[in-house]
This record gives sequence, C-alpha cells and structure tokens, in this order.
Amino acid sequence: MKVIVTGGAGFIGSNYVHYLMEKTDHSVVVLDKLTYAGNMASLEGLPAERCSFVKGDICDAGLVDELVAGADAVVHYAAESHNDNSLDDPRPFLDTNVIGTFTLLEAVRRHGVRYHHISTDEVYGDLELDDPERFTESTPYNPSSPYSSTKAASDLLVRAWVRSFGVQATISNCSNNYGPYQHVEKFIPRQITNVLRGERPKLYGAGENVRDWIHANDHSSAVMTILEKGAIGETYLIGADGEKNNKQVVELILTHLGQPSDAYDHVKDRPGHDLRYAIDSSKLRSELGWTPQYADFDSGLAATIDWYRDNESWWAPQKDATEARYAAQGQ
Repeated sequence: MKVIVTGGAGFIGSNYVHYLMEKTDHSVVVLDKLTYAGNMASLEGLPAERCSFVKGDICDAGLVDELVAGADAVVHYAAESHNDNSLDDPRPFLDTNVIGTFTLLEAVRRHGVRYHHISTDEVYGDLELDDPERFTESTPYNPSSPYSSTKAASDLLVRAWVRSFGVQATISNCSNNYGPYQHVEKFIPRQITNVLRGERPKLYGAGENVRDWIHANDHSSAVMTILEKGAIGETYLIGADGEKNNKQVVELILTHLGQPSDAYDHVKDRPGHDLRYAIDSSKLRSELGWTPQYADFDSGLAATIDWYRDNESWWAPQKDATEARYAAQGQ
C-alpha cells in the first residue's frame, strides 16, 4: 500500500513510520506542518525509495486532495496535543484537530481512500482514583480541556462521515504513549532528560494522577492491526494495562538512573488536571488478536531511558526553551 501518515514527523507518528518501514513493504508519504513538535531528525535513516516527506498543513484542502488522490490509505496522527498549550491558546487546537480532520475526511470521501483516525482516551474525561472501572468503546464522551474537546469533536466527525457518506474509516483511542522521539515538554522525557542533565525531576501537585501508559511501538502495532483487520465504522481502544501514578513513574526513572527515588521537586499542579485514565482494550485483543510487546511498563521505561541517554543530540536543542517555558509557569 501507499500510506499517507499525517503528523509523521511528530512523536507517535514518526514511531509509526519507523514501524511501517521495518515491518511491512508499504511506501509512506509523511505530511507534516513541522510545528515545534515536528522534527525531521525523527525520520533520519529511513529508506528514501519508500518514505517521502511533504511539508504542509492538513487544513490545506488543495494539497491534501492532491496527496490523497494517489494513496491507498490515510493514517491521521497530526494533532495539537499538549494540554497546557491548549489552556494557554485554544485556537490552534480547533484549527488542526477539527478543521484539519474535516479536510482529510472530505478528501478520502472524494477519492474512496481508507482512513484511520488516531485519537486519545482523554475524550472520555477522567475516572476517580479508586474507581474499579476502565474506559471502553461505549464510555460517554466527557472531555475536560480544549485539547480533549477538539479531539472528541474530530472523532464525532469521523463517525458522521462513515454514517452519512460511507467513508471507509476506523477510529482508535489510545492511552498515554511513551518511547523514542517524544518532545521533552512531555512528562516522561522531561523527567528523564532532567536527571540526565543532573537536574531534579518536577512532579505536578502530589503526583497522584494516574495514566495508563503504552509504549509507542505497541501503539504502532495496534494501529497496523486495525488498518488491516478492523471493521469499518468501529472504534478500538488501545492500551497495555500500564496504570501508574506520576509519583511512581518519577521514582522509577530515578531508580533506573541510579538516583534516590525521592530526589524530585513538587511544582504547581496543572489547571483541570484529570485524575485517572484507564483503558479496557479487550475488544482489540479478542476481535483482532492484538497483544502488546511491552506488557511490563518497567521494561518499556528502561528501553526508553536508554534511548534518551543515547540520543542527546536529538533532544538537547529543545531542552532549554522547554524548561524556560515551564519555569515561567511556576512548573
């Protein structure tokens, strides 16, 4: 197949492009706007005969139509995704996450191209810390930030285009990703790179907020499984049973890097910080036969720490500006 990967120079998208290059014989066209979160260095070393790059905006209807006309499938990763940024300036989230998705849907509708939509578990809101339940495909949407609300809107657009226009689409909502090529503004790489620089990690509030972590390679394998086997119009939740609170994650990072587990600082909590996310991925596993490689969070975290230790040249250019921005926010 010829697959368009939007946002393929970003964190999760670039991991998916690497996965396709290693595990399939598909060719890929990466469409990326190269905002601050996109990084061409994340695509270095990929075979030029199978992977090409187009700098462009998914809201550019003419460009999108031209690319989609020659493709077999579109996998839509491109998104504004940082909650703190959405609280500071929501407008880019509306443009990219809503209008961008609409533009792609219209293009795949015109050309009859298979479409897979990448979304987040944050559309479901959050759970109480002691709630025994987890999110399922039937959990009502209850987003709590500009970011999650625009992702919820994009999911609903996809469902409407399937029902109203017969678009050949599937949706996946995934839990929090970690792994190579993640911008240092994000929680896990921020803490890892702080320790590698001899600085103390930063923990929002009391650190009790729980996330259901999944390695980006496992997300990639799940998406490929859905693209190949998923039923049109269906939604699949992707998770690896990796629930950890933020305090546990920071302490594990410190331990892996040979530091005392309490060598971190508490900082001001984020406004509207969701308490807990938890994914029930049993539909994906039972119906499509998917299983994660990194079922053990600790082993996946160790591999991620090794990658950041070995790739300082990739993350160092981002680090100072990121920490200056957090310092200005008291975080």
